[in-house]
Amino acid sequence: MLDGKTILITGGTGSFGRNFVKHILANYNPKKVIVFSRDELKQSQMRHKLSDARVRYFIGDIRDLSRLQRAFHGVDVIIHAAALKQIDALEYNPFEAINTNILGTKNVIEAAIDQRVKKVVFVSTDKAAQPVNLYGATKLCAEKLIIDANTYSPTTTHFSCVRYGNVLGSRGSIVEVLLRGKKDGTVQSIKITDERMTRFWITLDQAFALVMFALEHMAGGEIFVPRIPSMKIVDLFDAIVPELKREIMGIRPGEKLHEVLLTSDEARHAYGLEEYFVILPESREIFDIEERFKKFIGQGQALPNDFSFASDKNEEWITKESLKTIIDSLDI
Repeated sequence: MLDGKTILITGGTGSFGRNFVKHILANYNPKKVIVFSRDELKQSQMRHKLSDARVRYFIGDIRDLSRLQRAFHGVDVIIHAAALKQIDALEYNPFEAINTNILGTKNVIEAAIDQRVKKVVFVSTDKAAQPVNLYGATKLCAEKLIIDANTYSPTTTHFSCVRYGNVLGSRGSIVEVLLRGKKDGTVQSIKITDERMTRFWITLDQAFALVMFALEHMAGGEIFVPRIPSMKIVDLFDAIVPELKREIMGIRPGEKLHEVLLTSDEARHAYGLEEYFVILPESREIFDIEERFKKFIGQGQALPNDFSFASDKNEEWITKESLKTIIDSLDI
């Protein structure tokens, strides 16, 4: 599917981007893979560890439309993963969140259409579903922009989203912090906001499979959601650092007790597949729903009334034992 193609990843030096490049090179024979990011140090480190003539490194910011126009020239597929993501920092710096996550996505859309890129997949988050913080709100806006971008380029450039939860072992994640802290002895105690809290968890390999599924099956306008397991936060701590003292500090501003990947409102125009849900757009003025998405409508299952996919109502859960098995396979 990616053989002979030129692929560009925005935010290409992040946890997802860096590992997705390795995944592409190991499983496909692309013409070129372009790593687009604004951090020259991380690009230098990535270039040192990943020596492959098919990989190119572009320094740039998605806030800069002219740089995107240049970078996207001749590109077939874009994975848009660049974003500001730290919830607390974005609450304190709201304009920066808007400039990158919303206006930067607008720039990606415009440049992709102008350069006649064939497919664009936007990497979103469970925080975008019923958002309660600025980060989630900006990602929801970006999702809306991506979906409706299909009306500006109905035949040349197709845009879709993938939406998933916390990535096990990604850079800066609680799993990585705890594992490294346990290894070097720097973590002596942990703070828990609420013992009832649950979260969705996904591995990088599952995230890659989701993106590849979207690229293969997208018609443009869908949001693809994986059927991934949940885990209680206290069980995660029990599995990794059972010996550490705990302090209950209370839920933080902009934090949910449980996350949602598919809302009950979205479920009315979504279909269940074997491993994924696919949320179809509602606008019949923009999309010929029955014809454009007939594959999903014909092969998928309509969801029950009032269905939602929430981390506390999940049918699949990660146990302490299964988490330990997953952690053993992580490169941390």
